[in-house]
Amino acid sequence: MPIYTAITHAELVAAVRALAGSLAASDWAPAHLIGIGRGGLIPAVYLSHTTGLPMLAVDYSSQSEALAAGAIERLAARTRAGEPLLFVDDINDSGRTIGHLRAMLARAGAAQGSVRFATLIDNVGSAQRIDYAARVIDRAVTKDWFVFPWEAMAPDSAIAADAGERPERIA
Repeated sequence: MPIYTAITHAELVAAVRALAGSLAASDWAPAHLIGIGRGGLIPAVYLSHTTGLPMLAVDYSSQSEALAAGAIERLAARTRAGEPLLFVDDINDSGRTIGHLRAMLARAGAAQGSVRFATLIDNVGSAQRIDYAARVIDRAVTKDWFVFPWEAMAPDSAIAADAGERPERIA
């Protein structure tokens, strides 16, 4: 039986402020934040308001490279023009989404060192490493299925279906 752990609005705000603090303390500054659709859009909007940085979006919620390709090509061109970009997502769990986006950016010719990633939650066992995280977990220990405020709007059956897609994360 999965353990569903709700992320409250207050926890979301605290996580975004932690990410903003990490960015402010860094010697690297993005020109734009890129919200990864769908789970990274709301954190990116909050981070945009917190930092004053402009935000763009890339839709990868369908896991379809074809749907994201045009946006990725335009973003890669921005990096070649000297713009550093920070991609924002809710969680780096398996690393699948971040890995796909990194591969797409590389194929599109994104400038080396111009792209970084931030998430609210980072799993140390992920196949992908990220640059900024508000919270770090170890899926070998933490089996909770995190329910972010925007996901809490879904029916319980949809949350259970999402959690059940990768049972190894929660069992």
